[in-house]
Formats: sequence, structure tokens, C-alpha cells
Amino acid sequence: MRATRSTLALLSLGGLLAAGCTAPAEESETSSSASQDCSKESLETLEEGTLTVATDDPAYEPWFVDNEPSNGEGYESAVAFAIAEELGFAEDEVTWTTATFNTVVAPGDKDFDLDLNQVSISDERKQSVDFSSGYYDVRQTVVTTEGSPLADVTSVDELAESTLGAQVGTTSYTAITDTIQPGPDPSTYDTNDQAVQALKNGQIDGIVVDLPTAYYMTAAQLDDGVIVGQLPAEEQPEQFGAVLAKDSPLTGCVTQAVDALREDGTLEELQQEWLTEQGAPELS
Repeated sequence: MRATRSTLALLSLGGLLAAGCTAPAEESETSSSASQDCSKESLETLEEGTLTVATDDPAYEPWFVDNEPSNGEGYESAVAFAIAEELGFAEDEVTWTTATFNTVVAPGDKDFDLDLNQVSISDERKQSVDFSSGYYDVRQTVVTTEGSPLADVTSVDELAESTLGAQVGTTSYTAITDTIQPGPDPSTYDTNDQAVQALKNGQIDGIVVDLPTAYYMTAAQLDDGVIVGQLPAEEQPEQFGAVLAKDSPLTGCVTQAVDALREDGTLEELQQEWLTEQGAPELS
């Protein structure tokens, strides 16, 4: 059974007790002091008594279902409502709004309290926005179609001469340039839908996306889709985090909420319910 606001209070108390018994550690940039008051009444949201959550449009499966973030279906929709509950907000006190990926990670004021849109935490992005702690560990994955030369690839080196595509500004694109490092320049697209169409049209050999999205593409968007394999795991795992405005007063409390959901097993339960992650090969 998942705890709610009481969990946050216990985490705060535990953090204070631990601080008195151990050597000081470097404070995470995504969290505030463990003593922060995270009661609903103390939270400085855009609209009093309401938590405004953003994501992109279209909102893709398996992160959302039927392009309707407010239905609580799909992993990120479910996580958003779980965070809200930890902070003391009822479902009808959560308002959804639309924000494109590029505007979410750009500097400046935000018209949302937090955004969930498969945004990977990175030092570069932290210069412009805040992140919660991670709610999902990411593995980048290559997708192609049956009959493609990539369909039988077993190593990253075999991708060297491939033309690959990814959504612009994403860590999937960075995985192409930094990990795969193919000879041909990678193609970028505003949406994954555009990348899928380019693959269907033969304009690219493959697409790089996170693993759950790869499963969705091959099951629902490509009649002959194939998961080539996952790229090698990094020493420090890539993670998706909730995005907040830079120096948001909510960052610490949202992080405490995510940490509570991880500690009580809620994140794992939601991943098992909404995300398919088993059976994908790994590229050497």
C-alpha cells in the first residue's frame, strides 16, 4: 500500500536524524533541505490549491493513453497523479496543460508547476531548469524494419555507416552522436511520429528512442518494426525527471514525493503495469 503525505514527513525526520549521525554529504541539485515543509498549504503553486502538470501534444503511449494525460492511464500520467497525491492534491485538483519539449527545457518562466515528458536529467539542462529526482531509468534503443540491414546488427560498431534519426534536442539524439558516432549525419525530427514516417519512407535506416517507446513503435506504429537492440548501459544511468522552472520553490518537495514513491515500491508497480521492458537484445 502506498503512503501519502505521512511518508514525506517521515522522510524529512529520517533525513534530519541521519544528518546528525553521519558526515555531511554534497546536497543534490534536484532536492532541497530534508526539513522543507511540504504540506499542501505551504506549496507555492501557480494557482492556489491546484497542481498544474504539463506534457507534450501528442502525448505518446506507453507514457500516456489515448493522448489524454488527465485519465491517469500510462506511466507518466500515473506517476504525475501519484506525485500529486503525495503532495496532498486530489485528482480533481490536478490541471493539465500542453508544453512542447523544447519550451520545457528552455530557460525562462513556465506556465506549469511540473512537466513529465520523458525529459532526461542532464547537467546541461540543469543550467536552465530544475529536475526532481529520477522516476525512470532510461535505456536508449535502436528501431528499424524487417529486411533492413540493421535488423541483424548485434554491435554498436555495425551501425557506423547507418543513417539514424531521433527527436531533436533529446538524449536519443545525443546517443547517436556520442555513443554510436555514425559516419552519416543523423536526422532530427520535431516528433517521433515524423521519425517513424521517415523510416517508413526509407529516408533513414533506423530510429533511436527509449526502450518503452521502442516497444510501442514496433507494436503499434510500424507493421514490420524490429527492435535492433539496446545501446550499452552507462556507468551512471540516464534518468527521466520531472521538470520545474529554475529555482522553483516546489523542486525539493516534488523530489521528496518521487523519492517516497520509489521507496514504497509505487514506481516499480507502475512500471510493471504500463511499461514493457523484457526481452530486448543488448548491443555489444
